[in-house]
Amino acid sequence: MEYFQFIGNIPLNLHSQYTFLEHQILKRTILHMDLDTFFVSCERLLDSRLKGMPILVGGTGNRGVVSAASYEVRPFGVHSGMPMKMARMLCPEAVVIKGNAGTYTQFSKMVTEIMQAKVPVLEKASVDEFYADLSGMDQFFGCYKFASELRKTIIKETGLPISFGLSINKTVSKVATNEAKPNNQIKIDVGLEKPFLAPLSIKKIPMVGEKTFQQFCNLGIKKVLTLQQMPLEMVQNVFGKNGTAIWQKANGIDHSPIVEYHERKSISNERTFGNDTTDIEKLKTTIAAMAEHLAFQLRKGNKLTACITVKIRYADFNTYTKQVKIPYTAADHILMPAVADIFNILYDKRLLVRLVGVRFSDLTSGNYQINLFEDTQKTANLYQAMDVLRNKYGSRSVVRANTLGAKSIGGDFNPFNGEPPIVLAHRTQ
Repeated sequence: MEYFQFIGNIPLNLHSQYTFLEHQILKRTILHMDLDTFFVSCERLLDSRLKGMPILVGGTGNRGVVSAASYEVRPFGVHSGMPMKMARMLCPEAVVIKGNAGTYTQFSKMVTEIMQAKVPVLEKASVDEFYADLSGMDQFFGCYKFASELRKTIIKETGLPISFGLSINKTVSKVATNEAKPNNQIKIDVGLEKPFLAPLSIKKIPMVGEKTFQQFCNLGIKKVLTLQQMPLEMVQNVFGKNGTAIWQKANGIDHSPIVEYHERKSISNERTFGNDTTDIEKLKTTIAAMAEHLAFQLRKGNKLTACITVKIRYADFNTYTKQVKIPYTAADHILMPAVADIFNILYDKRLLVRLVGVRFSDLTSGNYQINLFEDTQKTANLYQAMDVLRNKYGSRSVVRANTLGAKSIGGDFNPFNGEPPIVLAHRTQ
């Protein structure tokens, strides 16, 4: 008996099924768009005097980190993720701006709304990076023409420079966007994926970080072409499962779909201190404020947590974490004492602390409910009143007494609205 499987209303035997799927994959048209030096571009829109000037956005203290660097500072060897102190030494004339996550969120939202109104399927990969599936639009509009007009619309309506790459998959489109920058566009025609990637540095392939790049260099592999010519088995032997993915990307193979929404599996908060500390009151206040803020975020997103993790990094960079399972909850008066207990077990009073963090995971949907044996209606009403004020005036407008001494902890964004959080790396980790 011949085996058939249906795709839509089309019956396919095993042989024709593969051919059909391969044909569908080759017909894909994936658009990748990336806002150029996004934080810098936002600052220039707010202050036109910054146009053409060397700009650094990030932390301004001794442990500050560059979150964004304008093209003007890059010839000096400055790049994002670099310690701000080093960046200032390399480019002393650079203007340093601390940055504002709320401002960048608003600009990102403007771009998102424009794209959502115009593309069939949109994935927001980060605050300044987007994927769109334009498959099938060629027969109606012409995908490259459509993408070009979309880019012009974004630039006109927001004032932000943006680049794009267009190809049959996410990997090639992303690499193409990076080659198109600044403020430009590239289309890679079907069948030209490998020739396009071949002359590029292996470092430009997604998944190849600094450590992996060094491993490739040690093997004498610096260009994508060399990797394309290697047998897959050889790459697998050296890099394991990651080797397979990297080899496929280098050969222009990527079947990953556009994902419209990323469900958050955890929420967390970390604080790196300007100076390493053993101030126990400062540490406990910071930890308590983190727990309080995260609990508010849970309730705001109608989520409950059943797992708490506390993290401590000491001055010697040794990092320790402890995880504890609890009954599902989103209540301050349950989560804050639990976090404090874990911290007390984990903390070594003899050592200087560099960083502390709290994470809530094992999340599920649900509202905070009164414990019949411990809570009262008065407790539930208190939470409701506090959250109303926080939603209106900000997450730190109402706080418990033991968190008063903490500086601003986290932002007021909703971590469960499908929007990627903005991370301004103000301090080195």
